[in-house]
Amino acid sequence: MLVFGGLPLFYMELALGQYQRCGCFTVWNRICPMFKGIGLSIFVISTYVAFYYNTIIAWSVYYLFSSFNYEVPWLSCNNSWNSDNCTTFEQRRIQSLPMNMSTSSAQEFFENNILEIQYSKGIDDVGGVKWKMFLCLLGVFSIVYFSLWKGIKSSGKVVWVTATLPYIVLLVLLVRGCTLPGSYEGIIYYLKPNWSMLLQPGVWIDAAAQIFFSLGPGFGVLLALSSYNKFNNNCYKDALITSAVNCCTSFFAGFAVFSVLGYMAHVHKKSVADVSREDVGLIFIVYPEAIATLKGSVFWAIIFFVMLTTLGLDTTFGGLEAICTGILDEFPKLKRHRELFVAFLLVYCLLGGLATTTYGGIYVVQLLDTYGAPISILFVVFLESVAVSWIYGVNRFSDDIESMIGTRPGIFWRGCWAVVSPVFLLMLFTLSVVSDSGPVYGTYQYPSWSIGIGWIIVCSSLICIPLYVIYKFFTLEGSVCERLRKMIQPSELPKHVQRQEAEPIFL
Repeated sequence: MLVFGGLPLFYMELALGQYQRCGCFTVWNRICPMFKGIGLSIFVISTYVAFYYNTIIAWSVYYLFSSFNYEVPWLSCNNSWNSDNCTTFEQRRIQSLPMNMSTSSAQEFFENNILEIQYSKGIDDVGGVKWKMFLCLLGVFSIVYFSLWKGIKSSGKVVWVTATLPYIVLLVLLVRGCTLPGSYEGIIYYLKPNWSMLLQPGVWIDAAAQIFFSLGPGFGVLLALSSYNKFNNNCYKDALITSAVNCCTSFFAGFAVFSVLGYMAHVHKKSVADVSREDVGLIFIVYPEAIATLKGSVFWAIIFFVMLTTLGLDTTFGGLEAICTGILDEFPKLKRHRELFVAFLLVYCLLGGLATTTYGGIYVVQLLDTYGAPISILFVVFLESVAVSWIYGVNRFSDDIESMIGTRPGIFWRGCWAVVSPVFLLMLFTLSVVSDSGPVYGTYQYPSWSIGIGWIIVCSSLICIPLYVIYKFFTLEGSVCERLRKMIQPSELPKHVQRQEAEPIFL
């Protein structure tokens, strides 16, 4: 997945942004004007992600502030949000209560206090906006605004903190996790492969989603950020190093998580599979419950949720900066009013995310998480690789890279861009459509109409591409052949290429 999908496309977008010096809209004027709708699709997908992803950060912020107490509030069952079925960690450990006959205090803190899900029957009854979640979300967007309002210079300074601090915290959590009883079993469970899972399409789709969310191809982030690089920056080396660091970080983080899961399994006398969860509950229920049992739990809770918050902010900075760069490059006059534009964009995302702050907001979050990006982004990146390799031309693209770094991409990269990656992406997209089983949260079953809404969300981003093709065709002048020729030929050149062509040549 990484070698044939993530890494080649990561390298392609880095090189594309660095050479063309623009964002996800304008770049298609210089590659293939017909596919400018890809930029619109990226914008729609990125806004869907912003609608729910920042709410998840808001949950982390709420946990963080709740941790500043004598003891973490999810340790006990003596709170106003607790039910009669609430059991503390000690009770579950001593009495060996079945997990399906009781509710942990950590689960009730998340579901009854943060989500307040007990006041919602499902996605068809989400209720009103919760003021405390709205304030947390407003706080997140305020941080994002003051990090992005001055452009890459301001966000770049903030990223020094948000990108490096998590590594320090992760190392501390790993060391602590490995000293806990049972951690070895958790690590063995993490490292032991289950080869039969490779036959399940959902595993490949989840792996693709992980690769694309962590590396960023298809979201316009790489195009935007690499457009600020120096022209002769070695983007090939950047691609290799960044991908390797990203992969190692994910692998490293797994040890920190599963060492603690092993500890939980050891205490409960359960298997690791029985105590783990596949949804957001792993981070917001299981891990906080484990932290609550440690000596100095307040300290561990604070550093854990500081790490989660900074990781989330770091990710949302990139996604929203990609939108800003794309639109401001397309409409240069807006650059003089960047502060107002960023404010308008974030208010739009805040309003779009209001549904996720309701009593049934978790159901909206899971719906957007399932249909907002993972499926459509595969098709968007497929078309992107086709447009660059087949229409713009893999040889021309290789020439562009050689003019920047002095080295022409090898046969492996050209083969991946032209054949392997497009085929791979199309197969994954087809699998994701055919094998879709809908969003999941606990035992809740989504109604069929909500699944239909999910597919409308998918189509709303993808429909931008053919609609723009039709728009472009009918707005151009000339015969059918002349219009088609104009649609696939670059309509403008990067400024550095224009200067080179304008320079007189003396023989």
